[in-house]
Amino acid sequence: MAGAVVAELDHIRKTYGSGDTTVVALDDLTMSVRRGEYVAVMGTSGSGKSTAMNILGCLDRPSSGSYRLNGTAVEQLTDDQLADLRNRELGFIFQQFHLLQELTALENVMLPMVYAGVPAEEREERGIRSLQRIGLGERLHNKPNQLSGGQQQRVALARAIINQPNLLLADEPTGALDSRTTAEVLDLFDELHRQQGMTIVLVTHEHDVAARAQRVVHFHDGRLVSSGAGSQV
Repeated sequence: MAGAVVAELDHIRKTYGSGDTTVVALDDLTMSVRRGEYVAVMGTSGSGKSTAMNILGCLDRPSSGSYRLNGTAVEQLTDDQLADLRNRELGFIFQQFHLLQELTALENVMLPMVYAGVPAEEREERGIRSLQRIGLGERLHNKPNQLSGGQQQRVALARAIINQPNLLLADEPTGALDSRTTAEVLDLFDELHRQQGMTIVLVTHEHDVAARAQRVVHFHDGRLVSSGAGSQV
């Protein structure tokens, strides 16, 4: 059962440009995500879903309105404070994995712990354990170009959750994967949600991916136009 509010967007407006060239990306968006929820965000290109994800992830700031992440008023923070908040509270997964090509799978997974100041020995132990848990215990020292797309996304997932974030944000995480690998990655999301109670917000344009979530919301022209149950009810 979902708990306290983790992320709360309150009358968010985001615009780009000025005058006649102003583009409204988000228009009075209000939505919240509760602890333990698994939410899928859908919408056509230009609907505002990626802009909302960037604001939820503290990668962009709203033009007006307020955003509270785990009780912290995000719009009042400096850039350095935002970076610290991202590292403590958030995990990110993207369509193109964003692994550092010169680092091994283990080194990629350990990177957030370096920023968090976790001691080296503990970083390695936790990183190995995390990769073993997702079936990559024999790939610890492989670099990304030695891994399949599905394996790279699993490394990215292990990296995203290594600091036990309060909110996991996934932007089209299966967009570059085939159907079989997509199912494997989504099974890992299900496990994180059901067994570990992780709070997940996933952006996707694929209805079968969204259906795996507990709640599905739809964006249109920068607004949230509907919210309903997915398959995990």
